[in-house]
Amino acid sequence: MRCVVQRVSKAEVRVDGKVIGKIGRGLLALIGIGQEDQRQDVDWMAEKIIGLRIFEDEAGKMNLSLQDVKGELLLVSQFTLYGDCRKGKRPSFSAAAPPQTAITLFNQLIATLRQQGLKVETGEFQAYMEVELVNEGPVTILLDSKKTF
Repeated sequence: MRCVVQRVSKAEVRVDGKVIGKIGRGLLALIGIGQEDQRQDVDWMAEKIIGLRIFEDEAGKMNLSLQDVKGELLLVSQFTLYGDCRKGKRPSFSAAAPPQTAITLFNQLIATLRQQGLKVETGEFQAYMEVELVNEGPVTILLDSKKTF
């Protein structure tokens, strides 16, 4: 499972011009699910997202987590995180999980994060979405449950 986490002051996702998910201060997490991903990848990713210390403390150091700052979370599925451009110019998405597997794991991730008491908003799985955000810092972190980077 791969994730691009961005620290935001606000973010929203729209489908057909309608806002379907919106947050204030917190994290926007773009989630890609791979063919080999399982429940343990969901748990690893949830723990990482919740525990990432990328919010500034009173001394200005990135030392606080999403829970510490009572931040909000916007999750957006994005299979293109598994795009492989090593050969040619057109990405191959063969490493991405098929939709029926991906939706199950994506929903498990949503449920796991909500169980932690976080406000979790989402995009719409397999929809064409427009994502708007204000990245603070900017702070952008890449996560991979298989630790390939």
